Amino acid sequence: MRITQIITIVLLVFIPIGAHCQTFEFRHTANTQYRIISVASQDVYYNGILSHRGETLNRIMVQVTDVVNGRGVHNAVFQTSDRMFYSSPYRLGENVSVYNWSREYSSVFERDRFGTLTIAPQYYMPVKRNVPVFPNRNLNAGDRWSVDGYEVHDFSDAFGIAQPYVIPFRANYQYIGERLYREIAYPAITVNYRIEYSPAPVRGAIYPVNIEGEFDQVIYWDRSIGQPRAQDERFRITFVLSNGHQIEFRGTSLSELVESPIMNRDRLVQEITGEIGRLGLGDVNVRAVEEGVSISLENIQFYANSQRMLPGEQEKLDRIAAILNRYRDRDIMVSGHTALAGTEEERMILSQTRARSVADYLITRNVRTAERIVVRGFGAEKPLPDADNNTEEGRRRNRRVEITILEN
Repeated sequence: MRITQIITIVLLVFIPIGAHCQTFEFRHTANTQYRIISVASQDVYYNGILSHRGETLNRIMVQVTDVVNGRGVHNAVFQTSDRMFYSSPYRLGENVSVYNWSREYSSVFERDRFGTLTIAPQYYMPVKRNVPVFPNRNLNAGDRWSVDGYEVHDFSDAFGIAQPYVIPFRANYQYIGERLYREIAYPAITVNYRIEYSPAPVRGAIYPVNIEGEFDQVIYWDRSIGQPRAQDERFRITFVLSNGHQIEFRGTSLSELVESPIMNRDRLVQEITGEIGRLGLGDVNVRAVEEGVSISLENIQFYANSQRMLPGEQEKLDRIAAILNRYRDRDIMVSGHTALAGTEEERMILSQTRARSVADYLITRNVRTAERIVVRGFGAEKPLPDADNNTEEGRRRNRRVEITILEN
């Protein structure tokens, strides 16, 4: 189980009123896009005993599709990936350095210029709602205000609760003037709230009977782009469950906004295809896909039923790494694929571990940091359109690893 800490999706405008007086409003511009990268590090305690340490990587891709009466219409995709670190000697082998894809959510919502959110109840994301909300007045450094907000969580896997789970709170704000983030001064706003909540029972295998938490955040806003550059947070939240057990999460999260220009996929495919031809790489193909541009390493060689690559395969990856380094402003996804041998579960595990092996190698070559690579296994779910698993040639091509340069 985990609690995903997601940065609030915000667009702010900064209007100077005087030397120490500012007005904050939300500004929305149609047909723009950006992404937010958020990493939450947390310790998970079960009945007071440390169970494990983990990290959740959130990639949030946002498009502002329209502006209606000052309200921005946002289409967003939230991708979550995890990696775990166990202190138990019995589970050390499960520790991984890369982030494994976990879940993807889509969401559509509107914000008005002061921050109030309008969203249908079926959406799980964003987690934090009506944070921040600004008062309709000029603010001096030190000014405070409070507004009701709420969190929404997906407890379907953990507790069997089918509907989005709502936790209310009252957020307290303070405009604190300028603060340094990565040695640059930004206008900063603190947000903190405490949760003391005894919810009504809900339908599920088990359910929370008491929730307590503390959250302290700082938003750093960049004047030059008119948006928050980053947000950091410290959090603690404890769930007392209907079965008498207790789960506590303690940790920190850091989120940063990354500007995201539109990708020219056709041109990128041509460039990479030409470079692959020049390098003489066989069994490597490039195509545009929904997520961006995919480099397919067909028939990549591993030892039988293993994630260890055969000699010579790393040399191929070194050449691919040189190509990826030309597009360092884009994150990548490494996905593993198999033919139809073995059970569905075996195929899924094998595809994940082989993708992880390739991603780990790319990290050692400084192609990307771990936070900018997502690993996903598909088993035999996605055969190539022109590769039939009923033939040996088709199976050979479907035993592949794909490295996708992501659009957003």
